[in-house]
Amino acid sequence: MSLIEMIRKSLLASLGAAVVTKEKVEEATKRLVEDGKISRDEAEKLANDLVESGRHQWDEIQEKMTETVRRGLDSFDIGSKKEFQELKERVDNLEKRLAIMEKVTEE
Repeated sequence: MSLIEMIRKSLLASLGAAVVTKEKVEEATKRLVEDGKISRDEAEKLANDLVESGRHQWDEIQEKMTETVRRGLDSFDIGSKKEFQELKERVDNLEKRLAIMEKVTEE
């Protein structure tokens, strides 16, 4: 494993890849350049790789969370917003019809 790969893995582990901000990555790689451990070009490539990796992992987390919430809601057997709106419209129409029928029977 190359030094860059070891640094990349340790930075991902210490910063939490899913929430790595570009500023934190640049700060960490800047320190490595200042300490003479990597070149500026390597630092730039490493920073880009880390940010992209973090973005990819964050997208995966969001997809998994969305799917988990969706499955949870499905298990509650809760209707969709569209189904709720359709039922509301049906109830509104029935109430109007009932009001008309009551008015006719009063006359």
